Amino acid sequence: MLRGGGDLATGVAWRLTRAGWPVVVLELPEPLTIRRTVALSSAVTDGEVSVQGMRGVLAGSADEAAKVTARGDVAVMVSPELAGLGPLRPDVVVDARLAKRNIDTSIGDADVVIGLGPGFIAGSDCHAVVETMRGHRLGRVIWSGSALPDTGTPAELGGQAADRVLRAPASGEVVWHVDIGDLVTEGQPLGEVGGVILSAPFDGVVRGAIRGGMSVRAGLKVGDVDPRRDPSACFQISDKALAVGGGVLEAVLVHRSGRA
Repeated sequence: MLRGGGDLATGVAWRLTRAGWPVVVLELPEPLTIRRTVALSSAVTDGEVSVQGMRGVLAGSADEAAKVTARGDVAVMVSPELAGLGPLRPDVVVDARLAKRNIDTSIGDADVVIGLGPGFIAGSDCHAVVETMRGHRLGRVIWSGSALPDTGTPAELGGQAADRVLRAPASGEVVWHVDIGDLVTEGQPLGEVGGVILSAPFDGVVRGAIRGGMSVRAGLKVGDVDPRRDPSACFQISDKALAVGGGVLEAVLVHRSGRA
């Protein structure tokens, strides 16, 4: 069971389903996902989503979720909480919400509990932590201690770091004039939030955009521009998500083998 269905969580689900594990994703009623084209959370609003051959289907109940996973698909449920899920008793719980803190995950939530990134302490509130920061440690499994602390600055891609993240310039409704995968030029209006124009920081491709029509607060991350200008990459699970997914799969197998 994955708590969160964003792009990193989707990389985890892809690794697990490829290895034969049934997966259920728990999401918010209004997901804040940016990379919606490669996120299982998109099933919440679209009913279903396909990501590199993996299908996510919205399930309205625990019984329905069990049927979805039985046929090999990923069940996506609107359920921020672990409680009240009826017959769903996960062997593994992965906190993939990337909140940079532990909201409510406990080491007793399942036989194997894994936290992604900073905010978790392996051996205390979970069995293992998987590193999410790009670099030499990305995807490594930590059995004691924590992941690297959050720097507050996005990792560099194509020579750009903080500038590639689009943040809401005001509070209000998000309206886009472009789609994910569109090539854009520096200064081009991409959309607006609360009537304030949001422009491209440099030449690139729109890698992610929060769902249009949502009401957001000022400063919230609402989009991502990739300077590498490869539209096809906007529709593929990232190297980072696959590395983190590999770490989760390793942690599950090592813990269950008793070699942790």
